[in-house]
Amino acid sequence: MRDDVTVLFVCTGNVHRSVLAERLLARRAPAGVRAASAGTRPPGAVPMDAATRDVLEELGGEGREFTSRRLTAEQVDRAALVLGMEREHREAAVRLRPSALGRSFTLLEFVRLAAGAPQGADPVAYAAGRRGTLPPGPDAIEDPYGQPYEVLKECGVRIAEAVDAVAEALAEAPAGAAAGASTGASTGASTGGEPTSARGGPVPVPGTTRRA
Repeated sequence: MRDDVTVLFVCTGNVHRSVLAERLLARRAPAGVRAASAGTRPPGAVPMDAATRDVLEELGGEGREFTSRRLTAEQVDRAALVLGMEREHREAAVRLRPSALGRSFTLLEFVRLAAGAPQGADPVAYAAGRRGTLPPGPDAIEDPYGQPYEVLKECGVRIAEAVDAVAEALAEAPAGAAAGASTGASTGASTGGEPTSARGGPVPVPGTTRRA
């Protein structure tokens, strides 16, 4: 893969789900892939939720230097792949940039559609091409906001499993495949802050926490 691919995770508050996904992908993605996250209705610029950090670190992620931020059209522009936690988050990204339809999915939807991509295929294009050809699946990761810690932990495990599949799909992509899908996943900077580097650890960023 090229060294300029950004994967953008979206949830509601950029507090639980998209934060977990961003930081887990940062630890598991192939070199050259960066992770970012945002919320459609964040509670403001707040640091990572303490319970989210506990779950994240238990799953092997890095919980330092994070601040929640709102989804913007510029973030969508710079992402080669946009992954919402639910369909409303995918749709929010596409409303901001209709041209992002072919690279916007829910996290579980992308994992389902990208499965079985031929070796050397662009997983994003492959997944987009399979839309409508498979029965609908359980494509949402529900918001754990306000739920007991064990619910948040179960949510984190589901996200970790899906993120592993995303990392595997991107690792097998040909050089530059996903990068060509966006208009600007080329600088490591995303609007509202720096994305998390896949190999260099977290970059100081406004990030994610409070309402999934």
